[in-house]
Amino acid sequence: MIRYPNLFFIALTQSLFYFCIVVPSFKHVGSSPLLTTIGLIILISASIFIAAGGYVINDYFDLNIDRVNRPDKLVVGKIIKRRWAILWHLGFSFVGIFLSIILSVKLGNPLLALFNFLTVVFLWFYSTTFKKQLLVGNILISLLTGWVVLALYVAVNKLNFYASHSVEFSALTRIYKFAVLYGGFAFIISLIREVIKDMEDIDGDARYHCRTMPIVWGIPSSKVFVSVWLIVLICALLILQVYAMQLRWWWSAFYGIIFLVIPLIIVLKKLFPAKNAEEFHELSTMIKMVMLTGILSLLLINWYSL
Repeated sequence: MIRYPNLFFIALTQSLFYFCIVVPSFKHVGSSPLLTTIGLIILISASIFIAAGGYVINDYFDLNIDRVNRPDKLVVGKIIKRRWAILWHLGFSFVGIFLSIILSVKLGNPLLALFNFLTVVFLWFYSTTFKKQLLVGNILISLLTGWVVLALYVAVNKLNFYASHSVEFSALTRIYKFAVLYGGFAFIISLIREVIKDMEDIDGDARYHCRTMPIVWGIPSSKVFVSVWLIVLICALLILQVYAMQLRWWWSAFYGIIFLVIPLIIVLKKLFPAKNAEEFHELSTMIKMVMLTGILSLLLINWYSL
């Protein structure tokens, strides 16, 4: 019900970004980040609890749809009673917000707690309303996926954003660039996956009057939408690999082409022939693997930055 693999993704992403980008960036200027390792643990825990609460409430409101789309994976209403699901959601979300407040007080930065609180609110409205609307739910979840990375930038930033003459400013600028880079990657690839999942779930969504893209625009138009974003992402990744080669980051460029660009090209090639839920599920799984290899690319950036 709480999607352990996805929670692992969140923890891995934030851990790698912290140790591969944040810490080295401050180390290079002879300083240390505002967010300590203990603070990172609190941040990751808050993110995990909030995400878990979001998954629970999503299953709660998707009970009827899931009976059609994935009856063999039902938890709410089958293993756990619905009222217990609501309690689990409230408990997880409360702990996540509480940890966010503790960290915000420790860092002297209320933005982290505010944004995490808004994340809980958005996840609730996503499950109740936005998920059933054309593109709104897809974009919202994609933005929240990008927030997993951007949360690290907010956490290490002081409210005065450092004076432009300070040594920390150059470190923060580097962190910001990588946060936007990886946050943008997370947004686009999550948007692609969300629409593919909507194509996979079209039968249950249509029965309960959802207005997802495949239902409103049709499967062919949805495939065109996904293919456009796939091409945008592939081109952006290729440009990044050219830049990496200019820096003589040969292994990084090789990794990006083999484990990011080529798999996305394969997804693009398989997208238009796909017809049934099983084929769309295969594409969704491939996208998820690309998300993982994208996260792991942080290790190479850290290696070349040593």
